[in-house]
Amino acid sequence: MNIGNFKVGDYAVKDIGGKRALIFDCKHCIYSASVADDHHCMFHTIKMLGNVEANQIVFSEVYERVYGEEQTKMLMEIANLIQKLSVENIWSYNHLGKAEQKCEPFFPDRHRIIVNIANDLITFDPLMAYLTLTNELKKQQELIKNGDANYVECSEKYLATLISLKNSFDQTLLITKSKKLLNSLEDVPNTKSIYKAIFEAQIKPSFIGSKISFEGMDNFEFIDEYTVNESNVQILSDPNKVEKIYFVNPPEYSLAPDLYFVLSKTREIVATYKPGKTSLSTVANSRKYFERMYESTIKEVAQYNKINLSPADIVSLSKVVARYTVGYGILEVLLNDRKVTDIYIDSPIGSKPIYLVHSEYGQCQTNVTFTESEANALVSKLRAMSSRPFDEAHPVLDYDIPELETRVAAIGPPLSPGGAAFAFRLHKLTPWTLEQFIDNKYVNALAAGMISFFIDMQSTTLIAGSRGSGKTSLLTAALLEIPQNSRIIIQEDTLELPVDYMKNIGFNMQRLKTKSAISVSKTETEVAPEEALRTALRLGDSALILGEVRSTEAKVLYEAMRVGAAGNVVMGTIHADSAYAVWDRVVNDLGVPTTSFKATDLVIVARPIRFKGSLTRHRRVVEITEIKKHWNNDPSVEGGLLDLMKYDAAKDNLELVEDNLKESELLKKIQVISGLTINDIWAEIRMRASAKLYLVEKKRELKLKKLLESENTSQASNKLLTLKEEMLQEDGKINYEELLNKFKTFVTDELIPSVEEE
Repeated sequence: MNIGNFKVGDYAVKDIGGKRALIFDCKHCIYSASVADDHHCMFHTIKMLGNVEANQIVFSEVYERVYGEEQTKMLMEIANLIQKLSVENIWSYNHLGKAEQKCEPFFPDRHRIIVNIANDLITFDPLMAYLTLTNELKKQQELIKNGDANYVECSEKYLATLISLKNSFDQTLLITKSKKLLNSLEDVPNTKSIYKAIFEAQIKPSFIGSKISFEGMDNFEFIDEYTVNESNVQILSDPNKVEKIYFVNPPEYSLAPDLYFVLSKTREIVATYKPGKTSLSTVANSRKYFERMYESTIKEVAQYNKINLSPADIVSLSKVVARYTVGYGILEVLLNDRKVTDIYIDSPIGSKPIYLVHSEYGQCQTNVTFTESEANALVSKLRAMSSRPFDEAHPVLDYDIPELETRVAAIGPPLSPGGAAFAFRLHKLTPWTLEQFIDNKYVNALAAGMISFFIDMQSTTLIAGSRGSGKTSLLTAALLEIPQNSRIIIQEDTLELPVDYMKNIGFNMQRLKTKSAISVSKTETEVAPEEALRTALRLGDSALILGEVRSTEAKVLYEAMRVGAAGNVVMGTIHADSAYAVWDRVVNDLGVPTTSFKATDLVIVARPIRFKGSLTRHRRVVEITEIKKHWNNDPSVEGGLLDLMKYDAAKDNLELVEDNLKESELLKKIQVISGLTINDIWAEIRMRASAKLYLVEKKRELKLKKLLESENTSQASNKLLTLKEEMLQEDGKINYEELLNKFKTFVTDELIPSVEEE
């Protein structure tokens, strides 16, 4: 049995995430693979634990029964107690009574009783050994109480032995837990019923490496429940932990034994096929093909073994087989939950459960523990799909998994001394919209209107924030405000923006993929960000979007800004927590001259807010700041930063700083280039804000969540712009109140009915 690093007969000990698992091969065992149901299994397990130390016990057959650390500790303590009693030779004559001839007639029965308890029963049925011991102790105490002096004199040592033996039993966790159950029962039950209450094994298919724990669910508070690809997901709260619990229960963990058998046999048959690099890169397109192929194999296995399966069973099993052959195993369930934004698997693999960040419930601990073998398989798959090395010379692998709309960053030794570790960022399949952000209070309507207006006026904008603040999501929403008659060039080192989706809803976009900023392995086929940006400037009249301003490309970006970037929108994101920090980062860290930095028109800052010190984080836009042009060295000292809107945490609102508006150079510039008066500008901003707020109000009123998705908000934006253009052509000016009313009529009469019909 080549299953671990220690092999003797039918068991092995394997190191999993720093824990030692005692694994029994039970495929050909004549006894039941359960310590609760079969005393022979109990005996064999305790005997093995007398030879090796382990943190968990696994019985492997068609499926696996896994006993956790606490359960394993109970049996380990019994194994240690057996060895202790053997060393002490507790059944020897000096433990049975006074060494005098008159006492010797009592010794044979006492010897038999002690041997039965401390050598025989304890290995098969420790609870029965304890119950037998307590009965014998009560009996002897009664005999001594009512017996003659000769019996009392001959029984003192024996009584002391029984008391000492009981104390040893009482110190074990098994007896401690059993006492609580025994005390609640009037009659002494069959010990198997006690074992079943204590030794409830986790059941899982034998070919699945990940451990999924269902312990403690009864003690947790239920919060939410939904389904992801036939897998049940529950969000629970543990009163003793600050993070929520993410419980996933895939269908393969609750199958009938016949279905487990068919699943395992099918997996064995198809496992001989190993997808090559080309196949791996097209798994998303060929997944249905594999599932259909597995369906035919499942039918054959079931028919050969005379197992009746329904068509639904066959389809469900084929999806499970695909998940564990050409897919990503149990991890795939988490990666398909689009309410999840990030997944973390830290080293050493297997030592801690997988953690994730949920869009509604924040950081959560899952009930899934990844294994080293699964990590190795994942690394091999990523190597093949990316055509990049991942070893000690190249300990970082950054890759986009297109079929799952996910970016993975993998690190290994020597960068990660504890072994491989993974961080997954799940991209939103549809773009965030400003309307959705109004709905969840990330921005208010006025801020959304202002952002929309400044983008339409081709302002250069940097969106700043920490990781997890939503800056990339806000950039996506801002992209939707660019009129669809504009061409957009997007440059990213990791493919986070939903370009393909935006193309499908009418945007004209070209994506450029550059070298990863974190990869230590740079292949010749990857283009450096600064070179890609210079190329972008030669690709014609286009809005220019940088997924993130990180390094040397910043200088090229600001060169583009200074020459006007062909007079179009320029936007990007950057890690910083204020407008001043953006200047500091761009000038002092990235080496852009201050005179070039002043080509920035706006900085929008987002930040996670913990209201009144709460553990819950709420993402908010906290400032919209104009970068003025007439200062020389330090914008903070020389008044170069003009706050247009500032967040007030006490009111949970992004508020307009009206006193600053008269100093705005950007508003004056827009007046010059557009011919709009200051009143026109504010009428336009408020009209856009009202239009977006109207969509949000209708979504809430009609409970029509899809109304705020980008395909519909883009249609609404297009209509607003065309209505505005018609009004200009007919009247030469804009009546904003009338324009807004026409827009609302379109929404109620045309847009909402079409969304409801869908």
